[in-house]
Amino acid sequence: MQKMNKLLISIMTLFASCLTSCGQQDIKSVDADEFEKVISRDGVQLLDVRTETEFREGHIASDKVKNIDYRQPDFIDRADGELDKGRPVAVYCRSGRRSLDAARLLVKRGFEVIDLKGGILEWQERGKPVRR
Repeated sequence: MQKMNKLLISIMTLFASCLTSCGQQDIKSVDADEFEKVISRDGVQLLDVRTETEFREGHIASDKVKNIDYRQPDFIDRADGELDKGRPVAVYCRSGRRSLDAARLLVKRGFEVIDLKGGILEWQERGKPVRR
């Protein structure tokens, strides 16, 4: 009986870790230096998922940045309407938490997503350009 319980626990642990890692496979999280390279490529969409107020206080200096607040109930509808699923989406927020949550939703909707690890705080710490 005890052997059976250990086997069952092992199988459940393996299954849970597979689910966790499988859900993360389509999201590539990169540091600020790599993110800068990514967003400089043609065709990459840049998405800031912070509030409008945060966005106005300073965002990554790029003409192609879009601001869609992750915390708004229409986030995924706006993303579906404003973003092209045929092109990668580079997503960021303040510290990286919201953007990772947003990235998970976007991947479920069929987007290819690159997430900025550490968010705009990391971006600024590395001396990258910000526009107000």
